[in-house]
Amino acid sequence: MQDLRVYEALSKFDMPETERRWVNARADMLIESFAALDGIDASGAEPLVTVLDIQNVLREDEVVRVVTREELLEAAPEQYDGYFQVPWTLE
Repeated sequence: MQDLRVYEALSKFDMPETERRWVNARADMLIESFAALDGIDASGAEPLVTVLDIQNVLREDEVVRVVTREELLEAAPEQYDGYFQVPWTLE
């Protein structure tokens, strides 16, 4: 990957030569892998959002009972000023 030094300069990051070779080798491998995909004829394929055959998996909106703060705090072992009171976890 010949542009690695350009990216290093843009990011103001200087890599040691050993790491630069390692990154170049991995980047070249990725570029070759994606180049293999260029040979695939996908002209007749339709774009997919998902490969699963699932549509409209959302549930219907239903009115549910809303629990008030006071009802929740009634079941709390300890409370203070409208909030649950719990033991200290940090010192």
